[in-house]
Amino acid sequence: MLYTNLKHIESAAEYSRVISESEKLVVICGRMDPLCIPLFRIAEELSSEITQIKFYDIEYDNPELYVVRNLQEARGFTEAPIAIYFKSGQVVKLTTGIQSKNQISMILDKVFLSDVTF
Repeated sequence: MLYTNLKHIESAAEYSRVISESEKLVVICGRMDPLCIPLFRIAEELSSEITQIKFYDIEYDNPELYVVRNLQEARGFTEAPIAIYFKSGQVVKLTTGIQSKNQISMILDKVFLSDVTF
């Protein structure tokens, strides 16, 4: 279990449902470790600042994560954390590793075509 203030995805079915119901979505895949915790905290901050985007997490070691590992965009990525940006059900960006709030804000601005207010 991830101890974050983000909404949690715990199954492949839930993952599919969340994607299909969300126009703008960021899913963070990680563990409660020093590499992932900063990204979870940034996502928590941004989720309260930007209500037009939904932020969720999924535990990296969850067997149901196969849905992420099977994404074409995720091939070759074995490093946590993974951040997946969805727009209207489609992956528009996938990143791995540690990133700053500024880097993530720039990605959000770019992938959601500046229609997000910070």
